Amino acid sequence: MDRSEIIALLEVINQQVSSSVLGGREDDYEELESMGLITIDRDSVQWAATITPAGIAYLGHD
Repeated sequence: MDRSEIIALLEVINQQVSSSVLGGREDDYEELESMGLITIDRDSVQWAATITPAGIAYLGHD
């Protein structure tokens, strides 16, 4: 993903308390998680992503 794609996805996640991991985008979410920008709750039927302080900081340095 390029920077604009990362920012767009982080903004969507940041606007919600947690964002459902959308089908077909699992790889993108996992990439953001590996970068430390989000965490994924895999304990529920529908995975949900939550932005981390590092993700908020990433958005702030746009």
